Amino acid sequence: MSAFDVIVIGAGPAGYVAAIRAAQLGKNVAIVEKEYLGGVCLNVGCVPSKSLLKNAEVAYTLRNQGKDFGFSFDNLKLDYGAAVKRSRQVSKRLTKGVDFLLRKNNIALFTGSAVFTSPKTLQVRGKEGNEDLQADHIIIATGASPFIIPGIKVDGKQVVTYKEAILQESLPKSVLIVGAGAIGMEFATIWNSYGVKVTVVEMLDRIMPNEDQEISSELNKAINKQGITTLVKSKVTKVETLKTKVNVLVETPDGEEKISADQVLLATSFVPNSQELDLEKTGVNLDRHGFVEIDKGMATNVPGIWAIGDVTGKLMLAHVGMTMGVVCAENIAGVSFTEINYQNMPRATYCHPQVASFGLTEQQAKDAGHEIAIGKFNFQANGKALGLNDYAGWVKLVVDKKYGEILGAHLIGPEVTELLPELTLAQQMELTPTEIGHNVHAHPTLSEVLHEAAKAVTGQAIHA
Repeated sequence: MSAFDVIVIGAGPAGYVAAIRAAQLGKNVAIVEKEYLGGVCLNVGCVPSKSLLKNAEVAYTLRNQGKDFGFSFDNLKLDYGAAVKRSRQVSKRLTKGVDFLLRKNNIALFTGSAVFTSPKTLQVRGKEGNEDLQADHIIIATGASPFIIPGIKVDGKQVVTYKEAILQESLPKSVLIVGAGAIGMEFATIWNSYGVKVTVVEMLDRIMPNEDQEISSELNKAINKQGITTLVKSKVTKVETLKTKVNVLVETPDGEEKISADQVLLATSFVPNSQELDLEKTGVNLDRHGFVEIDKGMATNVPGIWAIGDVTGKLMLAHVGMTMGVVCAENIAGVSFTEINYQNMPRATYCHPQVASFGLTEQQAKDAGHEIAIGKFNFQANGKALGLNDYAGWVKLVVDKKYGEILGAHLIGPEVTELLPELTLAQQMELTPTEIGHNVHAHPTLSEVLHEAAKAVTGQAIHA
């Protein structure tokens, strides 16, 4: 039996970061991965999807904005297969980078599925046989998988999850997307940009239901203008796969509607990958959904067993998993760590227009009893946005009126996912909008909208 100080189960963003940080802190580390280094994010998730979204941005510009830029085509041809091929190259490059980092930090890699045989021991079941491992500390970082609506069968062709959708090299002519969260909105953007007819069905009362109400309304208006149909307060009740199409029954506020499409994408929610670990042999507590329960230091109720990333259900974002991985490794090593405020973690959706946010929404701030001030500024008045011909949206700051504390920020518009860090850093360092307003922002840049929004909190925005 091979012995280590730390074993990490899962080499996704949370797992490989935890392994590297533990190795940096002098621990003898092993990592177990059953499928691919980098996990969902690097292989079939956030990284390749951003590559596809860049291709989609170019396709949208050529198809819909050619006249604005002085382009004209007699016969425009868009090769979606080439876009997918480029996304795979991007993914492969980064997964090779993870392999290099593991070797650089002398982390032992075991390929196979890990199951607990006791709180301190694992068995790795691989293609070439089984191997037993032992460690004082075992970190569960096995991630999560798509929730499949009962009664609906995923066949990988007509009914798909994000995994099949991101790997397919040909486009359907029409798609129905179930779920209007980040995954649904990003695939809606990709497919619509290539001319696919897209319908999005959301059970709750608005798209992007976890975002600020105004964000949902602004995004809905923008994507409807692009030709994407949205049905809210609507529920898919039946999916019937036929030879050449899929018939979907949708219960809407106006009654039942049958929608035919070439393909259905299930993009609702996720379930934890905790069922195949034999956790009953450890006594680790799970919540009623199967997520691993942890404390602020990533420890479970069983000494020496830890959990990070999506398997905990805290906030299913790669950068949150990475942060949890660092906290976990530092806690194991006895290093002082910073407690994670999940509410203030940055959130980003790369649809068009992009959405980025952190902290409390306007309604949440009011419900929490804050007397608030709002600072808001539109991209329509920003010279850089106008130059890019991409000026839908705005920046909105939610601020405690008495103390000037930034309670939350909600952005929709061009490249707002890149603008968000200035605001999260300001909040973390307890800067107020007044101090952001005193900071000189280069002109012309999109970041000037942050400057104006900060000034708008006290009614001092110059270009409003």
